[in-house]
Amino acid sequence: MAIDLPGSHHRGSGLVDVLDRVLDKGLVIAGDIRVSLAEVELLTIRIRLLVCSLDKAQEIGLDWWRYDRDLSPGKLRGSIAENENLRAEIRKLQARVEALTATRGGSRRRR
Repeated sequence: MAIDLPGSHHRGSGLVDVLDRVLDKGLVIAGDIRVSLAEVELLTIRIRLLVCSLDKAQEIGLDWWRYDRDLSPGKLRGSIAENENLRAEIRKLQARVEALTATRGGSRRRR
């Protein structure tokens, strides 16, 4: 049995509104972590986090996932077909080279 608490709908819709606004406008969190010893910097870690919708990311030019072969299954399938075409072309070229090599070898023997 669900219990309806007063104000619980307001919190849920408030969270949805905040999330919608963050995804629509975007949120950037940036920070640096530096580890130094005796004023000698040993390690620097730069952290950048961008939270936004895919539409917003494309709008600002951050659509790197479209070109990443591991994240674009459609492109991967296309590259597999392209690889098969290239392999077939290589097989044809190898057969031609072998045929030319055999022909040249035969003509040398005749001389």
